[in-house]
This record gives sequence, C-alpha cells and structure tokens, in this order.
Amino acid sequence: MNRMPSLWFRSALLGSTWASGVRITIERGRIAQLATQAAPQSGDERHAIAVPGIPNVHSHAFQRAMAGLTELAGPRADDFWTWREVMYRFVDRLDPDDVQAITELAFAEMLESGCTRVGEFHYLHNAPDGNPYADEAELTGRIAAAAAATGIGLTLLPVLYAHSNFGGLAPTQGQRRFVTTLERYARLVEAARAAVRPLADAGVGVAPHSLRAVTPPELAAAVALAAAGEPIHIHAAEQVKEVDDCIAWSRQRPVEWLLQHASVDSRWCLVHATHLTALESERLAASGAVAGLCPITEANLGDGIFPAQAYLDAGGRCGVGSDSNVQIDAPAELRALEYAQRLARRGRNILASPARRSTAGRIFEAVVSGGARALASDAAVLAPGGPADIVSLDAEHPSLVGRSGDRILDSWIFACRDRAIDCVWRHGEKVVAGGRHRGRDAIAQRYRRTLERLLG
Repeated sequence: MNRMPSLWFRSALLGSTWASGVRITIERGRIAQLATQAAPQSGDERHAIAVPGIPNVHSHAFQRAMAGLTELAGPRADDFWTWREVMYRFVDRLDPDDVQAITELAFAEMLESGCTRVGEFHYLHNAPDGNPYADEAELTGRIAAAAAATGIGLTLLPVLYAHSNFGGLAPTQGQRRFVTTLERYARLVEAARAAVRPLADAGVGVAPHSLRAVTPPELAAAVALAAAGEPIHIHAAEQVKEVDDCIAWSRQRPVEWLLQHASVDSRWCLVHATHLTALESERLAASGAVAGLCPITEANLGDGIFPAQAYLDAGGRCGVGSDSNVQIDAPAELRALEYAQRLARRGRNILASPARRSTAGRIFEAVVSGGARALASDAAVLAPGGPADIVSLDAEHPSLVGRSGDRILDSWIFACRDRAIDCVWRHGEKVVAGGRHRGRDAIAQRYRRTLERLLG
C-alpha cells in the first residue's frame, strides 16, 4: 500500500491553530490519518515542529545563475529596464543542459528554504538563434526533468510572449529566445501537460506574459487554452513605466484594464501588481484572484511597494514568489513583505490583524492559502486527504528555543538567520534532511561546472 513510517511532531500548525502531539500517517504521498494529542508509537519518526510547505507562486529558474551579476552600476541610472538588458545578454549563452543544471539547483534551494511547490513561469522556449529546437518543447521538458530530479511539486506555466510593448509592437532581438506564435504556444501547453504527467501531483497553467507582450486577442486565446481548474498567471503593473505605457495605449492602467476586459477571477494570479490605486486594490481583492508578490526581487529591481495592508484587510489573497531567484529564501520573502510595509508606513507589525495578532502568523497563513490557490494545489493545510508537503523546524535553533504557537512563526520569519529548517517532505517523501537537499552535492557540482563554463 506504499505506507511510510508515521511522523510524530511535538507541535504542528494545522490551518490557523497549533496542535500538540500530532501523529501523521502517509500513504501514496498524502496524509491518510492525522491525530492530535497523540503519543508517539514505536517506529514513528519523531520531530519537534511541523508547518505546511510554502508555495512559490512565481519563478524564472534560469535567472538563479545571474544572482549577484547585475549589481554593477551602468553608465546611466539603473532600473528594471537596464537589468532586463543584462538578462537578455546572459540568456543568449544557455543551452538545454545549462537550463536543467541551473533549474535543479534553484529547485533544490527552494525545497531547503521550505517551498514544496513552485509555479515555474517558463518563457525560455527557443534556441539562441531564436529558432525552435528540433523538439520545440525541449526546454519545457528540461523544467519537468529538474522537478523530477529534485522532487519539488511543479505547476508548469508555459508563457506566451509575442511582442515588445503595448499595441503589438514587434519583439526585439534580445527577446528572440522567448517569442512564439499562438499556434506554437498551444502546442507548448499540450507538451507541458505531457511532460508533467509522470510527476507526482504536478499541474499546468497558462501564462500570457503581460499586456506588454500579448495583444487583447492573443490574451483571450491564451486564456481559452486553460483547461478546467488550471490557473492563469500574468505579469501586471510591476513598474511605473509599464503603467504609463499602458495608459498611453489604452487610457487605462494594467490592472484596471484586466479587471474590465479579462474576466479576472479566482483562477488568476496577477504577478507583482505593485502599482495599484485604492480602487484597483479593492476590486482585485473582490475578484478572488491572487496577487503574486515577489518582495525580494521587487526590492532588488527597485519596482516599488505593494499596498499589502489595504489589500489584505479588504480580503485579498496573495502568495509569494522568488521570481528572479536573486536570493532563494522563503522566510526572507515573508520578512521582506512586512519590512517594506514598515518602511513605507513608518510603523511596526503592519500586516498583523485583530484576528491574528502575530505578524508572521497572518502573513504565513495568507501566502500558504493564496499560493495554493494560485498553483491549483490543495496543499494549503496539513489535514487528512491533503498532500504530505511538510516542513519541520529545529526547536534547538537558538532563535526558536522556548517558543510555542505563533511565536514559532514570528521567530522563524523575523529572527532566524539560517539552519532553522530540519527536514522537508514533498508528496510524503523526505527530500531535505538536516537542512540539506538529498541530492545537493551532485546538483551543486553540475551547477558549478555549468557556471564555470558560462562565466569563464
């Protein structure tokens, strides 16, 4: 029956509440039984603290190899757009083996940081000359292979990227590896479904890149490719220039346009959504869509600060993503989300609420629930029937000693420097032990060889 030894935790976060003596029995990658106030039994694997895995709603895995390489000032003021030019030059060097080696390291690091599922926003489709590979889904298959090698849960989001800016402008030379037609995009979506089929509880969604990169008819056609229950992800309102360009094109702001013209609902994830008016924030919250926030990348690129307090108070759903993977650290994403609000509002504990006075508690619950929805996963809580996607924390970590309840989350998110995560189970399989991914040595060695060649 593929039953694993049961896991016993001194305490575990079950939804929004903590329970003691939690015993979990796993079958076929899912939680078959969960008991509280239970004593450990002979043969149980014993741990101190359990929390659900964090969904990573937005990643461009190949950009992990660029981390730290864009911090040299250019000849003019640097922003997202100058960073993008560096990214275009870097991506020209990558072959399929490189993409897989880089993606494997990124996925392993996500698991080590507590992310058990990733939404891979995959727009690198073509060969360096801009033509399709002989197998036009070559790189799609490499993403799936990296997920298989690391064990991470995968929601693969093949991207439709057709234009350089609003109004259907022709793509630039630097975008040649991303660009595809609607006909080919439909084949890539089908290829993605085939590629993830062997993986445990993997999924596929559709991802029109942005209103900059697709026309309204192309957006509608891409959305129509989503099967029932599959998510729809799109970049929106990340930079001020993007907002200004959208107004010049349509007389509306990006999120305003989407809410009026695209039937945005709970299947959608608007990535970044940084620059919202108060009305847009209220309407986005009411739509049921998820705001896919990437606080570390947004800070690194100087994008701006999402109005998180008003949005969450209005009932908005959000998740967090590692985006450019400049630093893969799930707790740091949550910390950066709160700290940005503190700097903007010059206060403390901004995202706590009367119902959840623990700042980390409220943020953690929001991003796990919202992230699961964005990735069409049911891994939002540890419960019978749900996926066995579990993170254990080391109660002997100096910053966790003596903590209980939500103080565990507050201390983990705001006080732990590293090594707070002990083990990670993904689909019931232990993929991280002692804070290290089970394949780290081999994965890191392949990554080193790849980077030495690329940068040498």
